[in-house]
Amino acid sequence: MHSTGLEAFDTTVQKTHLWLREIMEDLEWQDRHWAYLSLRGVLHSLRDRLPVDEVAQLGAQLPMLVRGIFYEGWKPAGKPLRERHREEFLMDAMSDFGEVALANILSLRSTDAEAIVRAVFHTLSRHTTEWESVRHALPAEIRTLWPLEQPRAEPRA
Repeated sequence: MHSTGLEAFDTTVQKTHLWLREIMEDLEWQDRHWAYLSLRGVLHSLRDRLPVDEVAQLGAQLPMLVRGIFYEGWKPAGKPLRERHREEFLMDAMSDFGEVALANILSLRSTDAEAIVRAVFHTLSRHTTEWESVRHALPAEIRTLWPLEQPRAEPRA
């Protein structure tokens, strides 16, 4: 991996690569771009359904690069969204893929979208201490997508 010469930048790039690798492993994918689209889409859908205070608390725990993705394009007015249904969340989370790309990696079955959301939520559970609070702030139908198992005691480096 190339060094930027700035430890903060090198560290956030390494952590972001780790997160993407974990998502790829959970989904048995080889394409880092798909993992990035998954992370971005799920983070945006999650962010838009959380109270603003919860968004700030979660954002503070994300690696700098992931935090930038998380806040990209965010408009806190009118948040959280009132959409409370699982299917709306799944469709929103998958919207970054676009129809052509989505057709190449998965059918539009909700079980595939659920696997993607669960993989991203699982990664958040591994690397943040705020995950339980975030999970409980979600509408009940969306909360069921969050894996219930406890993350590893020590996050991967």
